[in-house]
Amino acid sequence: RNSIYAAGHHGNAILSKFPFESYENINISTSRWDPRGFLHGVLRVPETEIRIHAICIHMGLFERIRRRQVQDLCQRIQDTVPADAPLIVAGDFNDWRESISHSLYEMVHLDEVFLHVHGRHALSFPSVFPVFRLDRIYTRGFEIQDAQCYHSPLWRKLSDHLPIHAKLMIYSQSPDTDLDPTRRR
Repeated sequence: RNSIYAAGHHGNAILSKFPFESYENINISTSRWDPRGFLHGVLRVPETEIRIHAICIHMGLFERIRRRQVQDLCQRIQDTVPADAPLIVAGDFNDWRESISHSLYEMVHLDEVFLHVHGRHALSFPSVFPVFRLDRIYTRGFEIQDAQCYHSPLWRKLSDHLPIHAKLMIYSQSPDTDLDPTRRR
């Protein structure tokens, strides 16, 4: 939970078929009037040694605040995520100017899935008539096989943001495979 109020609360969630080894909610609020955070979980792939780092984030509305939150996110990744560990960062980036993807690639080598597959970010907000590209999935250590944004009336009823889906494959750990997680494909 990032914000608790009389009628309830809101925050971030990660749903996974893999069990959590650990998780932590990181406060990235810049004021008490606009509580923000990101949830960092480490998922254990059963019967393997693979650990997937998953981060769900909801960034602030103002660009100055988002720049600071990008710095906080990158610092967390540099401090806690091994360079060869598979990593997924997803959520509402509120980045209508589309400037964050370049920064995340330069600082921590994250690729945005929709941009990678389609050459542009997904139109995801508002769901009834999407005109903004706010929601993203970034990865490192994965082969991006596909990315879709769902536009059906059902999805429009469930949220004011449309969902984005990505099909990913963890880079092979065989000696013949290029394991450099910073290499763009």
